[in-house]
Amino acid sequence: MSSVRRSSGIRGVFVLAVLLGSSALISGAAQAQTGTPVPPSPAAAAPPPTPVPFDAALLKAANDLLSKAKLDDANQKVTLVIDPLIDGVTGAQSNATRLEEKRIVELVKSSYPRFTVVPFSAESVAKAPVVLIGTFTAVNNAGTAGGPRDAYRICLALADLKSKTVISKGVARALPEGIDPTPVAFFADSPVFAKDGPTDSYVKSCQGTKVGDSIDQAYADRIVVASLVSDAIEAYDAGRYRDALDVYQSALKTPGGEQLRVLNGIYLSNYKLHRTRAAMEAFGKAIDYGLKGERLAVRFLFKPGSTQFYTDRSVRAPYDAWLDKIAERTSANKGCLEVVGHTSATGLAAINDRLSALRADYVKDRLEDQEKSLRGRIIATGKGSREMMVGTGRDDASDALDRRVEFKTAKCAG
Repeated sequence: MSSVRRSSGIRGVFVLAVLLGSSALISGAAQAQTGTPVPPSPAAAAPPPTPVPFDAALLKAANDLLSKAKLDDANQKVTLVIDPLIDGVTGAQSNATRLEEKRIVELVKSSYPRFTVVPFSAESVAKAPVVLIGTFTAVNNAGTAGGPRDAYRICLALADLKSKTVISKGVARALPEGIDPTPVAFFADSPVFAKDGPTDSYVKSCQGTKVGDSIDQAYADRIVVASLVSDAIEAYDAGRYRDALDVYQSALKTPGGEQLRVLNGIYLSNYKLHRTRAAMEAFGKAIDYGLKGERLAVRFLFKPGSTQFYTDRSVRAPYDAWLDKIAERTSANKGCLEVVGHTSATGLAAINDRLSALRADYVKDRLEDQEKSLRGRIIATGKGSREMMVGTGRDDASDALDRRVEFKTAKCAG
């Protein structure tokens, strides 16, 4: 494959007290003997947060957020809109994030009458309200890289669109029991995942800020589009595909509207309306969007332990058409690809490595069969479960992206 180069993939309390005391004595003696100050021992790392049940964690984060908001006029009513909460890694809305929003609205109405919650719309955004954003992310509570995702991190923020600053934050850790992270219909159906600037700016505005910081400018610039996307997702989830398509197309024409949620939405709405040609044109644009960012993932649902796609019509997507379009767009862009297979952590690591590589090989072969010009321009690799995005190990719709196939642009040899 010389024509393709891969791009540059409580008992210890007493003991601790004794040791610290001994350390201080030794340090003092050394300094007395040499006259040279001895640097203090490094401070012990702070213990990780203690996760609590979901309801308690959300209540803590929301109360902190709402009670500590830095507002200018203590008597003035405050208009509050909620830009739908998302998973901090995948950007998806889920049953859990929808439940969070519902509970927050209930809390505002019962305990914080100063805030008036209004729908998230272009009209309400034009009045520069306070916007609530938030992420809900599976994490290893101890912060161990590659460790099991044994907690959920709740991050909430209030952004004042008038001052363009973050005026409050609320954070907590929740136990995983009783949480339903299943993506809502639009995100569960979306075929393409790619690094997306609008989603990244949303996450940054919540997770990467402190009170008093400016809102991420990219988020502020696209908030009108975000309100349209929210309406479109709501229509799609309700089965109103014609309405959803109209709003997605309006969003696409709005400055900042060329984003993955919009392109996926136009594809899905057309597909649901049996407009196959328009759907595949939209799918091709989503592929171009991902390839422009040098990396995209596609949800191919394989049979367990197999390199064959599911054939059950209730879960099968038009994989043949997807592969045809990926091959066509890659060929048209005169690019080279690395096809990367991934699995969840279920099963033995060695088997997962092998299976992910075989699936990548299968997809590579299909692309080359479709476009003969791609032969010699694609390599296939398998990552097993070493690069999971969700990592909860549920092996259902909630962690489908852990079983993705990625397409990374690669440099072609001259």
